[in-house]
Amino acid sequence: HVQLVESGGGSVQIGGSLTLACAASRGFDDADAEWGWFRQAPGKEREGVACIDDDGLTTYADSVQGRFTISKDHAKNTLYLQMNMLKPEDTAMYYCARATRPRPERRLRPEVYNYWGQGTQVTVS
Repeated sequence: HVQLVESGGGSVQIGGSLTLACAASRGFDDADAEWGWFRQAPGKEREGVACIDDDGLTTYADSVQGRFTISKDHAKNTLYLQMNMLKPEDTAMYYCARATRPRPERRLRPEVYNYWGQGTQVTVS
């Protein structure tokens, strides 16, 4: 079982930056692991934001491409999401999650991830 704990959320002005972190209890070095960030705004479905596999291959949602950067620190068992040029539409609860070798076309699909954190709120205004 993998436990994930997010941190770093908060309130920020339009155009500002935040860095989210997700600490994993285990499995960070698994060769078949895929790590992702998702978000869910009130009344909306959960959507994939960014993901990264064991080789460091990243995928981003079109809405955040060029503004967000996903990365991981194996020494700290921690996943990060650097968010720049934040917009009001980025306001949501952000979750980190782990999947096992999802098909490439499904890497940002929430249903393929089986471990989830509790989330951290990001508010942009």
